[in-house]
Amino acid sequence: MSDERIKNFRELEFAVFCIENVAAKLGRDAEHVYRAFTEKSDILNGYIVPEYEMLHTQSREYIVDDLLTVMKERGVEV
Repeated sequence: MSDERIKNFRELEFAVFCIENVAAKLGRDAEHVYRAFTEKSDILNGYIVPEYEMLHTQSREYIVDDLLTVMKERGVEV
């Protein structure tokens, strides 16, 4: 995946949505998930942002499950 930065408010809002919903699913606070997506991995800028166009059209459940799969594949724990 490429390493992209958030370019606009929609992508920022989507990134927050992803972080908050993964945190809720895992029963953790959003700060821990944010750190996992940025400091422990490149999931935010290397997956969520580059795949925004595809991901944001999916259901909340699909997005959360997809991100949990990416976390597992990359060995990222919260």
